[in-house]
Amino acid sequence: MKFTKPRLPYSPSDFEPIISAATVDYHYGKHEQAYIDNLNRLIEGTEYADMPLEEIIKNSDGPLYNNASQAWNHIFYFFQFNPNGQKEPSGNLADQIANQFGSFDELKKKIEEAGASLFGSGWVWLSTDNSGNLYITQGKNAENPLTNGLQPILVIDVWEHAYYLDYQNRRPEYLKRIWELIDWNVIESRYN
Repeated sequence: MKFTKPRLPYSPSDFEPIISAATVDYHYGKHEQAYIDNLNRLIEGTEYADMPLEEIIKNSDGPLYNNASQAWNHIFYFFQFNPNGQKEPSGNLADQIANQFGSFDELKKKIEEAGASLFGSGWVWLSTDNSGNLYITQGKNAENPLTNGLQPILVIDVWEHAYYLDYQNRRPEYLKRIWELIDWNVIESRYN
């Protein structure tokens, strides 16, 4: 198998009570493994077999795109967390956020609104272009900003399996609480 699910650098219980160990086990353990397994099966013997995951996302469609993008999206989501991480942006990213959105609180508010207003399942992304400009976008299902020439730096999963065990239908509450886990050291390194 070409692609494997990376081991998380923390215990599934490290994010309680914001995200329960049961959610991490179910979400990253079972859902992510299924995307990885399907991806490996779909690329076997094809032109995609030797491509990096980002190139598969940019060049495929249908079930292959869905599984490749979901595999990448979930890794990107889970590896931005650290219960003891930096809680606010600094440096160039903080300056860009202030220039474009007025404040970090305003950026959070806009991302929360995008997450709460996305009908059905998907993702809310904070991405950058080659000039360092920031974009908040909604992605239905497996949509990923890589296909639009943007580089994601932060993502919030708004599929129900990301929050339903812990928040039921209270997606806005999940969106407010998730900030407590995001490590802005990770987001800044992605931005820079």
